[in-house]
Amino acid sequence: MKDTHAMFVTEWALDRLPHSASEAAGKGAPVELPAPRTSGGHPLLDALQSRQSCRDFRPDPLPEQVLSDLLWCAFGVNRPAIHGRTAPSAQNWQEVDLYVARADGLFLFEPAPHRLINVAARDIRAMTGLQPFAGTVPVNLVYVADFGRATDATEEEMRLYCVANAAVIAQNVYLFCASQGLGTVVRGAIDRPLLGVTVGLDRRQQIILAQSVGYPANRH
Repeated sequence: MKDTHAMFVTEWALDRLPHSASEAAGKGAPVELPAPRTSGGHPLLDALQSRQSCRDFRPDPLPEQVLSDLLWCAFGVNRPAIHGRTAPSAQNWQEVDLYVARADGLFLFEPAPHRLINVAARDIRAMTGLQPFAGTVPVNLVYVADFGRATDATEEEMRLYCVANAAVIAQNVYLFCASQGLGTVVRGAIDRPLLGVTVGLDRRQQIILAQSVGYPANRH
């Protein structure tokens, strides 16, 4: 199915992408994150009661500890002995990568050893979505599926499972934000060809979703 328009990178863009994601991901030194807090927060039922989408954010940056906790809740390692993650993935592909777009640059989250890799030292937040707030919200997460890790499945199954896997991660982010008084919204309106070239994706990688995170403008 090539006619997937808004959901996947187009053939036109793929012809212009780098051959290897390492061309971008290896540019900068790793940014070590504080050890994530892996206990506490609001009870699950309270977080579900508070879960909602937010599109009006304050510009205040997220503290590094909050960002660390957010990324661990999203898709961090919770069972180090088997590299188990906080969200499931079909056939344990673990094919979804999280890119973090902030004012100080674009980073790739490495769940182990829980750090960020500097991909681009410029502000590309506005490229992560078509809504105006994407350019000013403190953090935009970009969910990228690497189809090279999806094995023993048809193309249709790979697409279906990758979208489902990213959606589960996005719900983890929603629940973390509800627990911590943060605002978030998951987004599908993205110029995928433009963002794919900017991030430096290769032919096997496709942008699934983006998600904005910050402090709600109506809370103090």
